[in-house]
Order: sequence, then structure tokens, then C-alpha cells
Amino acid sequence: MRILFAEDNHDLRDVTVKRLRAEGFGVDGCEDGQEALDFLKSADYDLVILDIMMPKVDGLTVLRKLRAQNNPVPVLLLTARDAVTDRVAGLDAGADDYLTKPFDFSELTARIRALLRRNSSEKSDTLKAADLTMELSKRRVTRGGKEIDLSSREFSLLESLMRHKGAVLSRSQLENQVWDYGFEGGSNIVDVYIRYLRKKIDDPFEVKLIHTVRGAGYTLKEDT
Repeated sequence: MRILFAEDNHDLRDVTVKRLRAEGFGVDGCEDGQEALDFLKSADYDLVILDIMMPKVDGLTVLRKLRAQNNPVPVLLLTARDAVTDRVAGLDAGADDYLTKPFDFSELTARIRALLRRNSSEKSDTLKAADLTMELSKRRVTRGGKEIDLSSREFSLLESLMRHKGAVLSRSQLENQVWDYGFEGGSNIVDVYIRYLRKKIDDPFEVKLIHTVRGAGYTLKEDT
């Protein structure tokens, strides 16, 4: 899942982006509203987190521009604790949720998961495909009752495949969902991580779930 985090406080932005990346999200960070608008023109995001008080273009203006373009991406606003009028204005302008600063990181990630579920066809905290189960909040994956240890990036890649179960996702779609602009990996990074996943998810089991669609990308499906 790819997130845009717009916050002009350098320390808060860097720490939050680093921790979200450690959780397996692809995250792009920016420091003002104009930069946020530029990022939004260049990529598709699953979630946008906007601080209201930003230089150049404030968060509410960014939000209004998004909704004027009929962009339905979920938006979480960051507000000062006593800024009731800003929270009301944000919700009226089309924000999906808000969080007051300072915030606890665990609450931020819980709200992110809730917004992603709200915007997904899969509303449960648990994703399933055949005997493969992913518990999002616990970051736990099992197959046939056996727990499978995944890195944060492997978890995010598998989550993308499971959220779009049965659909074919291109390499560029998967890269955009899982990695961020700051990533400097090779052009075959998706193929490399698919191999990692297959070794853990498919190789020990008779039924294979991850399939290559030649010339198109990858899909996760229950039937062979």
C-alpha cells in the first residue's frame, strides 16, 4: 500500500515516514502543500495524510483540489488539538478522518488500516485465499495452520496480491503499491520479491497460489 505523508515538521515527517516504511508501507514524504500536489499528479496513492498547517499550500486547499478533481483517495488530516474549526472544515471538504497532534504511532497505523479497509472491497482485518490467511493488524500470515515469517516488504507485496485476488497486477502496479520514490532498487525488484514469496508461500505446499501471467504480471488465485 502506498501512502503520501505531507508534514512540514522535519523531525516528525522523517520519523513517521521511517516507521511506516518499517511497517512495510511504500511512503513518500513531502514538506508543503505544493509538493504534495506535485506528488499526487505523478503517482496513485492508497492513502494521503495531510497536515493542515503547511507552507505554500495548506492541507485544506490540497484536499479541496483533490475532491474537485473527483479523486476519491482516502485522506487523513493532521490537526492541532484545539483546532475544532479546522477539523469541521476538513470533514466538510471531504476528509475521511482526522488525527490530532501529537499522536501515538499505534493510533496512526490503526486509523490507516481502517481507512484502507473502508476503501477496499475486503472490509475484514483478515484476508484469505484458499488455506492462506493474513491478519493485517497482527501482521501474521499462516498457510494450512503453519505460521510463515515474512519481511515487511514481503508482507506488503503479498497484501497487494491478496487484496486484488484473482486480478492480474503488472510489475509497475506492484512496484507503485509497495515501494516509494526513494527506492533505488533494480528494475527486476518485483520479480525478486515474488521469488522470495513463492519460496515461503508456495514451495512447501502442493497447491500453488502465486501465478505468472506471461507479458502481463502476477496474480494470486485459489484455483489452478
